[in-house]
Amino acid sequence: MSAPSLVEALASRVSEALADERIARHAVGDSDLSIPQEWDLARSAATAECARLSAARRSEGGSVLNDVQERELVGAAIAHVLGLGRLQPLLDDPDISDIHVRGCAPVWVKLRNGQREMRDPVVDTDEQLIELIRRAATRMGRSERRFDAGTPELNLQLPDGSRLFAAMEVSARPSLVIRRHRFEIASLKDLRLRGLFDEQLEQFFSAAVRARRNIIIAGGTGSGKTTLLRALINEVGPNERIVTIEDAYELGIERFEEQHPDHDALQSRPANIEGRGEITLADLTRMALRMDPDRVIVGEVRGAEAFPMLMAMSQGNNGSMCTMHADSTRSVFPKLAAYMSMASTGLPIETVNLLIASAVHFVVYIDNSSGTRRITSIREVVDSDGSTMVSNEIFKWSDGSDAPTGFPMREQTRELLSRNGYVGTSEIGVRQ
Repeated sequence: MSAPSLVEALASRVSEALADERIARHAVGDSDLSIPQEWDLARSAATAECARLSAARRSEGGSVLNDVQERELVGAAIAHVLGLGRLQPLLDDPDISDIHVRGCAPVWVKLRNGQREMRDPVVDTDEQLIELIRRAATRMGRSERRFDAGTPELNLQLPDGSRLFAAMEVSARPSLVIRRHRFEIASLKDLRLRGLFDEQLEQFFSAAVRARRNIIIAGGTGSGKTTLLRALINEVGPNERIVTIEDAYELGIERFEEQHPDHDALQSRPANIEGRGEITLADLTRMALRMDPDRVIVGEVRGAEAFPMLMAMSQGNNGSMCTMHADSTRSVFPKLAAYMSMASTGLPIETVNLLIASAVHFVVYIDNSSGTRRITSIREVVDSDGSTMVSNEIFKWSDGSDAPTGFPMREQTRELLSRNGYVGTSEIGVRQ
């Protein structure tokens, strides 16, 4: 029997064992197995079936699988039933940060060091990829999702915290993209040790969070915006109530229950097949304000949710934070104004800028253009002047420079941060 046939045989036995257990539990009124329990049962069933097949081959005089081969077959069978098939080993590889699948073509992966590599296809046909994605939509999200011609887009969090996005019909071939999050990198110290910033900025960020400054983190795709936002959240004390808003759970605040015992995590929802039931990020932002939050965290602002978020920031929910796609700290302001227009408020640009100036305290930019993530700009929002935002770039790191430069902070800002642990040096906040 070939290796693929062995995997199919083991997978069939695993499926039977899970189905039998589910029927038996329903018969006596017990709840379904948890995901870890399913994996344990699947492993036991696959191991037992593998032992049976090995014994049969031995009695027939055939070659017997060694321990390594048995473990590989068991793992492949379980991945076929409960995991993501041949995609599962890529998910289990700690050196991979992103996975790009296009039909049955070779897979492209992005490594933690920024390099890209081509790997073998994970399916034999485009239809198999669609079935694999549907299995993930049915079993791996927090709630069952559709993935078909009527709902050609899927966005969900996998059990390990990775973000899965898939599309069909609207793309030439079915497409799957997985971004893996490293939740063990969850503090400012972790990011400093990885070179995102130095000790001075670590101290600055810690003080800014304690001083309840509203912060926007900007950068390109994969620059580390969510990772920095998670680290800033973990500077918040355990006595504060946090409400997070995301289109797919990525921040993983539930993984830090001891640090944030009082929190709620909200996730947007697409419309059903009848076009009803959609819950947008803007809807969630309004809901969050009714949930008595000390801080509101928006995973990514990219539309009409900008208006209620800025209103929340300017009306007492100081210490709120969000991320945005932008190519500099300065470009954040016109993008915010554009997002505000999507809320159909009808506000003139002068009023929009007044709201931004009263709501936002700092804008941070993470650069990833050279393959190395680094914070290259921090801008303090000062005021607005008609259609112009007034701000100071208090931190700027230029290529080839030995130290950052920047304009001085406002005195009241420096005093506030000083009361919250920021000492400061000549490297930041002093005109160079």
